[in-house]
Amino acid sequence: MKGTRMTRYRRAGLQRGRIELRQLLRNPKELSGHLTNVAVAVAVAAFISEDVPGTGIPMAHLTLAGFAAYLLFQVGLVNLPQILVTEREEGALLRLRATPGGIPAYLIAKCVLVVATAVGTLALLLLAGAVLVDGPVPRGAAGWLTLLWVTALGLLAVVPLGAAIGAVLPNPREALALIMLPVMALLIMSGTVFPITTLPVPVQQVASVFPLKWMAQGLRSALLPDAARAAEPAGSWELPMVALVLTAWAVLGFLLAIPLLRRAARRESGSRLSARRRKAARSGAVPAQG
Repeated sequence: MKGTRMTRYRRAGLQRGRIELRQLLRNPKELSGHLTNVAVAVAVAAFISEDVPGTGIPMAHLTLAGFAAYLLFQVGLVNLPQILVTEREEGALLRLRATPGGIPAYLIAKCVLVVATAVGTLALLLLAGAVLVDGPVPRGAAGWLTLLWVTALGLLAVVPLGAAIGAVLPNPREALALIMLPVMALLIMSGTVFPITTLPVPVQQVASVFPLKWMAQGLRSALLPDAARAAEPAGSWELPMVALVLTAWAVLGFLLAIPLLRRAARRESGSRLSARRRKAARSGAVPAQG
């Protein structure tokens, strides 16, 4: 009985995810945001001419590998929380209370949407980088395999965490400001756009706690030749540590996401929703209803 119920939830979530993905592909405004991120990454790489210190590898290749990790990270930890907060404000979580299996199906749908968006953005970045600025591509079957598992494990590490964050953020107007400052700090600290060895050791140690540093390191191992290991703090790719840290964050995210989303759904009520809408109307964020 439980297996049948979970199959039904999974089917409903996959169907809803496909619908949301089609809506995204038909929304030029949302698509333009992802395309802009790719264009910025390729433009930055095009203006970098020096090599990674101690290697003969173009710095642009390291930068593109880092941007690949950051774009995966951004979809899970910036875009997803904003989507969840916006839909909560619009009453989506309130409706889930009346839907059997609403939370699991909702999470599956968001995972479908986020994974498809992240993988599509990553593929576009690698293709545009290779064509326009002679950017890096995976080296042989081992490189493609590493790219696959690092991408999958990286998304598992950040998507549930993004869902947990989205469940506790106050409202869409404050969500972006609350998320972007720590995310930009991690972008700088994690060695995504320049070698992490150029940063002070305490900064490297702080960055090593968070998933972005390890996502970037894993993607560099897939996209860059072995000579680039000289620019890594340990002088190696440390792939077992990449897998361990990302797995730990994935477990933590799953442990937090479903309880927090259920709690947020339980706290929703028609009066709360109406109060938020009146407040938003008074602030001018949405048109007042007559």
